[in-house]
Amino acid sequence: MSAHPSDKAALRGEPSYVWRAGQERRLGMLLEAAGERAAGRVLDAGCGVGMYLGRLAGRARQAVGIEYEHERAAQARGQAALVACAAGEALPFADGSFDLILSHEVLEHVQDDFQAAAEMVRVLAPGGRLALFVPNRGYPFETHGIYWRGRYRFGNIPLVNYLPRSLRDRLAPHVRVYSRRDLEMRFAGLPVRFIRRTVIFGAYDNVIARFPALGRALRAVLQFLERTPLRTLGLSHFWVIEKTV
Repeated sequence: MSAHPSDKAALRGEPSYVWRAGQERRLGMLLEAAGERAAGRVLDAGCGVGMYLGRLAGRARQAVGIEYEHERAAQARGQAALVACAAGEALPFADGSFDLILSHEVLEHVQDDFQAAAEMVRVLAPGGRLALFVPNRGYPFETHGIYWRGRYRFGNIPLVNYLPRSLRDRLAPHVRVYSRRDLEMRFAGLPVRFIRRTVIFGAYDNVIARFPALGRALRAVLQFLERTPLRTLGLSHFWVIEKTV
């Protein structure tokens, strides 16, 4: 029996289906961090239906995607020459295969995020970079919903991520959130150095679509806060990690 769509969304997250300001901003951050690597061998690790992959493929000498969900991988195959259906914990590539890897809101969904992190570092070439986006535990809302009384409740649930870890993980066992220390632990002992580590707020495109003036004001204020200590309340970590050897 196949999983219910809501259960699958809870476990794997929902990929980007529409390209809007939020995706464009994150692509710009990725390309700035990548530099000339974006013109080399690029991997989108957890490519969803290929929204980012297609834009990377237009710049790269070789662009490759992997996606765990077969239906999404099939959709993404129109965006790049190679899209493999594979798990992040066992990437089907040789050591040092890529100059640039994008992992966009994926690590929180894999079964073993320590192994997935190690695999991404393994397939990076020396000097290659990983651009990593993952949910921030400091954000006041759990954006992936929760399980309550045996049922999945979709939506932005306030304050869940501020609960003790054991209680938080009972409500949201399907997805992780990360503190700075959590992320450091995933890459501890690996041959990497951290080029950039920050926290960003969202673009709030849905709010802008419904309430344009209010939404744009909200976006401007929150993205301004990224330049202040209050960025610790942001939606996602954005880390740029370079392989050293």
